[in-house]
Amino acid sequence: MNMEYGSEARDALRKLIQGKRLTIQVYEKDRYGRLVADVYCDGVLIQEKLLRKGCAWHYKAYDKRRSFAQWQREARNAGRGLWANPNPVAPWVFKREERNNRNVHRQHQNRRNARRERVPNRPY
Repeated sequence: MNMEYGSEARDALRKLIQGKRLTIQVYEKDRYGRLVADVYCDGVLIQEKLLRKGCAWHYKAYDKRRSFAQWQREARNAGRGLWANPNPVAPWVFKREERNNRNVHRQHQNRRNARRERVPNRPY
């Protein structure tokens, strides 16, 4: 994973759930039609565990639960997980920057390819 702390967060999630039975409680669909849910493992809310360990972000724009914001604030104040970095990059910012970088790279490639495809000058 290229995102800072992404591999550590993935490993923490694996450690919590790998090989175990999960309970998924869907509570809505987002504007793209994706299911939004809470995930439980052995009766424990996985989002809580990840937020408290500093292994996940609470996206306040989409989830207004105060407990999620509180768990993130506690992890941040304690410098746990991704919050050990004084300036961590939020996943939505990282994705936007990645997308912008891909677009710039694509534009550069298109310009290079256009130069290669030009027909050489023919003598009259």
